[in-house]
Amino acid sequence: MNTEKQLSGRYITYNMIAPLLENYQFTEIIPLGTSVKGTPINLYRIGKGSKKVLLWSQMHGNESTTTKALFDVLNRLKTASFVSELSLYCIPMLNPDGAEQFTRVNYNNIDLNRDALQLSQPESLCLRKAYDLVQPHYCFNMHDQRTIFGIAESKKPATVAFLAPAYNEERSINPVRKQAMQLIVLMNNELQQYIPNQVARFDDSFNLNCTGDRYTQLGTPTILFEAGHFPDDYNREQTRKYIAIALFSGLQHIAQGDVTDVNYKLYFNIPENSKSFYDILLRDDTTTGNDVGILYKEELISNEIHFEPYITEIGNLSEKYGHKEEMLSKYITPPFDKNKIEMLLNLRKIAFI
Repeated sequence: MNTEKQLSGRYITYNMIAPLLENYQFTEIIPLGTSVKGTPINLYRIGKGSKKVLLWSQMHGNESTTTKALFDVLNRLKTASFVSELSLYCIPMLNPDGAEQFTRVNYNNIDLNRDALQLSQPESLCLRKAYDLVQPHYCFNMHDQRTIFGIAESKKPATVAFLAPAYNEERSINPVRKQAMQLIVLMNNELQQYIPNQVARFDDSFNLNCTGDRYTQLGTPTILFEAGHFPDDYNREQTRKYIAIALFSGLQHIAQGDVTDVNYKLYFNIPENSKSFYDILLRDDTTTGNDVGILYKEELISNEIHFEPYITEIGNLSEKYGHKEEMLSKYITPPFDKNKIEMLLNLRKIAFI
């Protein structure tokens, strides 16, 4: 994959992508509106083919991995022969105000992925305008997921997760969902060559305020992409590669008309996301059972993302895993109590913090 070297790290803003957008030779650029603070939101088209895909990234401003991956794919599409069959319409950053502040919500403190029905925000109206204008055959809804997710009964993280969203409370499977499931099966087959047993299914609980659920209900096969954790990759430079591989593969299968040849039931062979990980897990090697689960809070300080550890759980965590693990007795002497553990964390005495 042709990595876009001008984009790296977790903090990706509109000012970083704007020069790249200006230099790319798009087939068409369609103004949609602006964010709350007035940043332009445009729809960028690649190709003139009959098979239409609508893609949006960074609906949540602090979920930037898929934006990096999108630009990697744009570089590769410059020489891809199948583009002639495709019209890819993309909004590279739907929530530029949230991206600037590194927050999930927009400037009005609204989660855009819970605004699909009310359409109360200008960014939500931009996305719906794009949907109505394009009338896509597929929608790609691009996100990041937390480091807590892994593969059930496995020590492997869920580096990529997919979802074919539900369209009703019963989570029924209709032809629209089947198409999304079939495409996910194809993308999963591709990813298994690179990250075997590190692809998961996202929870398909129904919420019509979510954009994916709403567009599925409106009759468009919609696929949720979730960029997760890869070992020792908190900046998600490895994960972006796998998202880009999946995205490129999905576009190629759509262009080539491969989707109808797949058994959609294989979708359910992909394991569900499991909340099985901490960023750091300190194992209690005594009989008291006070394992310590630590997560990172991502904070924007001076235009850089800092990972601040905090204790989220103390107790018997024998069925959980840590992206980093050590024995608690390496740092403090028994008996272990919460005050000792919190002091240890505050003093940054754990070697890998």
